[in-house]
This record gives sequence, C-alpha cells and structure tokens, in this order.
Amino acid sequence: MEYLFSHRNKLKDRLKDKFVLLFLDYDGTLTPIVETPDKAVISKERKDLLDKLSTSSHYRVAIISGRSLNDIKGLVGLKDIIYAGNHGLEIEGPKIKFESHVSLRLKSVIRNIAEELSKRLSSIKGVLIEDKGLTLSIHYRLVDKKNIPQVKTIFHETVILYLVRNKIKIKTGKMVLEVRPSSEWDKGKVVLWLLARQQFALGEKRVFPVYIGDDVTDEDAFKVLKRKGLTVFVGEPGSSKADYYVKDPEEVTQFLRLILDLKHN
Repeated sequence: MEYLFSHRNKLKDRLKDKFVLLFLDYDGTLTPIVETPDKAVISKERKDLLDKLSTSSHYRVAIISGRSLNDIKGLVGLKDIIYAGNHGLEIEGPKIKFESHVSLRLKSVIRNIAEELSKRLSSIKGVLIEDKGLTLSIHYRLVDKKNIPQVKTIFHETVILYLVRNKIKIKTGKMVLEVRPSSEWDKGKVVLWLLARQQFALGEKRVFPVYIGDDVTDEDAFKVLKRKGLTVFVGEPGSSKADYYVKDPEEVTQFLRLILDLKHN
C-alpha cells in the first residue's frame, strides 16, 4: 500500500472524465472509532460533502455498513445516497430496494443466539450486544482486558453448534464478534452488484469505482475491485488488499474534498 496523498496528480488523471461510484464504510471511515456505536456521529462537514457529492451528476454515493439499514439511514440522513445495511443484506436508495432472502428460521436462530449470549455474558461488564435483525454484533471494546478471553470463549461455545450445522457464519472485526446468516453475500458481492447496475446505466468504461474502508469486512470489497478502480484503507498501513491508505477519517474528508473539487474546477 502507498500513501494516497503522495499520488495526487496520478489520482486526478485516473478520475478525470469518469463517473465516480463512491463506496464508503461508516464506522472508522466517516467517523472515528468510538467506545459505543451510538456515539459515532458524522460531522457536519463530512455530511455536507456527502450531500454535495450525492446530488452532483458526476457521482453516486453508496454507504456500505455493518449497521442495520434503519440505523445507517438515520445516522446519515441524506436522501440521494444508496444505503447498504447489515453488510449488504438490505439495500435501499434511489430506484433500489433489496433485502436478502433470509428465512424466518434463520432470523429465529440469530434471535436465539442473542438471547443466550445476553444471559451468559450479563455478568461481564462492558459487553454490548447489538441485535440488528439479520445479523448480530458483540462489542467488547469496553471490557476489561483480562475478561476478553472469557467473552470469546462464551461466544464460541454459544455459536458452535449453529456453525457446524452451517446455519450461520462468524466474522471478527475491530473489537467485535459478528454472527451472520450462512449466505455468501458480503461487501465484495454488494459492491460488484451495485457497480454492474451503474455500468449498465452509463457504460462500463465510464464508471470508476472508489471504495474507502477501515475494517476486516472491507477487505472483500478491496479484493474484488483490484485493477477495477481505486481502493483506500483507513488507518496504519499493514496487510490490507487496498491500493492506498489514508491515516484517519480526517484524511478521508480531505480526499472527498479533493474529488469534489476535481469536477468543479
């Protein structure tokens, strides 16, 4: 990975004369990572930039989040954006409304796991269980370090039977454990689906995808967009599949401003 702002002129050349399909994660990308999900509030400056980008004829903006659809829509609150909640299991935007076919039985499995974990983890201070209907997140950022192994043990003991029966799959993120339906749908497949829609409408060569994210779940999108567009990891450079990196959400703001100015100068 290379530092994004060391290649300003190259980026301008790649984006020039293209319709930019901009994919953004939310937590850790549009907002800093915070102690609890409810504290991750997008700044007015970033919101204004997203509003300008989403209402311009040169861009389409999609936010791809692990949060529920209603949650991410409520946090951003802009009408011209595509919102993909629960890692793309539910999508809504201009002329788009989609929900993955997750059976009532699987939704019941998610609910049962949430109830069991609530009981078994209730004595450990700092655990936050976020039931998002189609998926489940167990946050342990506020848990005392000495208790984290116990949280993980209880989590794996609770989900193991569902896992071996292929009723669910689990993912790890930044201080979070996630339970999802056992479908093969992920951020990478969501991005390709939305990209194909836009290419059908405007022509394949004209649409240029840009994806910005900070977490393990964003790696699926970085992988599928290799040599197709521009991928940016938010954080310290490491083993990500992204082409470039920026240091933090503040630099994401700088990049959004840069691409907006590119089409209006």
